[in-house]
Amino acid sequence: MADQEATTAADVTQQLKRLRGSIDNIDAALVHMLAERFRCTQEVGLLKAQHRLPASDPAREDWQIARLKQLAIDANLDPEFAEKWFNFVVAEVIQHHKRIAAGAE
Repeated sequence: MADQEATTAADVTQQLKRLRGSIDNIDAALVHMLAERFRCTQEVGLLKAQHRLPASDPAREDWQIARLKQLAIDANLDPEFAEKWFNFVVAEVIQHHKRIAAGAE
């Protein structure tokens, strides 16, 4: 019985290590993807500032929320979570755009 428990504990430890390694890799990929997204939105902010466009685009944001919620549903992810994530990111992007516009004046 002790042998079975030891083997089971070792198996669980190995499975946790493998799964956590995958999670760490996914987290790294997410950070890199977010960095790339912010590089793109930085360019959008510069373009908006050059043409005196508003920092936010509610119609675009609404469209993106609907699109991301559907993607989340298709991926078996909570669509409300996808919306919260998007709103969090967009709030940061809008702040970046406002800072860029203030510097362009």
